[in-house]
Amino acid sequence: MTRTTACRLAVLVAVALACLPASMAALARAQSKIDVTGTWAFEVQTEAGTGTPQVTFKQDGEKLTGVYSSQVLGQLELAGSVKGQTIQFTLAANVQGNALEVVFSGTVDDSASMKGTVTFTGVGEGSFTGKRK
Repeated sequence: MTRTTACRLAVLVAVALACLPASMAALARAQSKIDVTGTWAFEVQTEAGTGTPQVTFKQDGEKLTGVYSSQVLGQLELAGSVKGQTIQFTLAANVQGNALEVVFSGTVDDSASMKGTVTFTGVGEGSFTGKRK
């Protein structure tokens, strides 16, 4: 490698390293801007059928709380988190006298939509989509 090539390479590496913190900061800002606070219309699909619950979220940093309301499960409190674009929340239901934990895990695609999987612990699984109202 010639001295000129080595100098050019050193300059390129220095420029790339100088830009890296700014790029990482921009990525962190973009991820931190996701806020799901508000009312969402969900569609939950399982082998047993499709439901259309309404979910109201309140986000405080990564902490997520809210209310899940459906004809099948009724009105239930939820708790979970939003980390970057990943959302996860859990609710405790009672179905015909049996305790049932329901876990939603997915991604927030943008400020108005999300999708993922739902697990009815010990019973089955399904998928969900959510659209901001």
